[in-house]
Amino acid sequence: MKRIVIKVGSNVLTRTDGTLDVTRMSALVDQIAQLRQKGIEVILVSSGAVASGRSELKLSEHRLDTTSQRQLFSAVGQAKLINRYYELFRDHGIAVGQVLTMKENFGTRRHYLNQKNCMTVMLEHGVIPVVNENDTISVTELMFTDNDELSGLIASMMDVDALIILSNIDGIYNGSPAEPNSQVIREIGQKMDLTNYIQTNKSSFGRGGMLTKTNIARKVADEGIEVIIANGKRDDILLHLLLEKDAVCTRFIPKSKPISGVKKWIAHSEGFAKGEITINAKALEALRGDKAVSILPVGIIEVTGEFEKDDIIRIMDADGNQIGVGKANCTSVQARAAMGKHAGRPVVHYDYLYLE
Repeated sequence: MKRIVIKVGSNVLTRTDGTLDVTRMSALVDQIAQLRQKGIEVILVSSGAVASGRSELKLSEHRLDTTSQRQLFSAVGQAKLINRYYELFRDHGIAVGQVLTMKENFGTRRHYLNQKNCMTVMLEHGVIPVVNENDTISVTELMFTDNDELSGLIASMMDVDALIILSNIDGIYNGSPAEPNSQVIREIGQKMDLTNYIQTNKSSFGRGGMLTKTNIARKVADEGIEVIIANGKRDDILLHLLLEKDAVCTRFIPKSKPISGVKKWIAHSEGFAKGEITINAKALEALRGDKAVSILPVGIIEVTGEFEKDDIIRIMDADGNQIGVGKANCTSVQARAAMGKHAGRPVVHYDYLYLE
């Protein structure tokens, strides 16, 4: 592997009392430094800012609403967190740079490419990007589900070989992790049904849980990137995963044929969709076939919402199921006018269409 994203969850970086576990941070930094010596570029997506700020201020939380708490703890905790990383990596002669982002920064192709260029330049100059959501201002419905979602976006954007999600359990179990007979599922293929295995509980300090991790892992693996879920509290876990390959973990097997960079962006842009188009059965059959086809006006039976050219739109079948996401090649007004007609340019071109 030449380039990887490592996502470290809040439950890995914090103790049970909510304070920052500097010993664990130091151990992870030591391992990342060894990976760098092996020629592996690392992008670090790190949680822990809110938990860090909470432990630093020790305020009576009932005096603040939830949004104000998150803003305050994040503002203080992010400074504390990045300072720790700066000091720990400096001991290895490695520079780090902070990248704070928001979900809406991925909503347009221009902003998306600006972020990609920033991190590419950092990596080219030997700087490790330390990425986190900017919780001081990300307080709307456009927040990331958690940093699992952010790490999936970063992995896709930066064309990495693997995304490693470090949690506080060894992976996905075939039963409850609390049961002694439960075992970690070591490999998950494209079509494997995990309905009966996923716990819906959320983590103590973070916003997500194993369900979020699994959904993100499946999408990223579908884009040709290997995803590994492992226990970040185990000693030398990164070295065992990447160098010795003997760690207990769950690996999501990637598709053998990666998709294009533009389609990767579109795949993660569903949350920014401005409208929908519904296609008939014949158009759906053509999309599911072996040949690459665009969505033509003749196959569209309904246009919902108002969108402009280049906006992200959802692709629906006649039963109301979402089958993909695409970039509109025309406005919603033009799409309605052309709907059902044989003539006309594609409403969604194949190059800008991602099928689920």
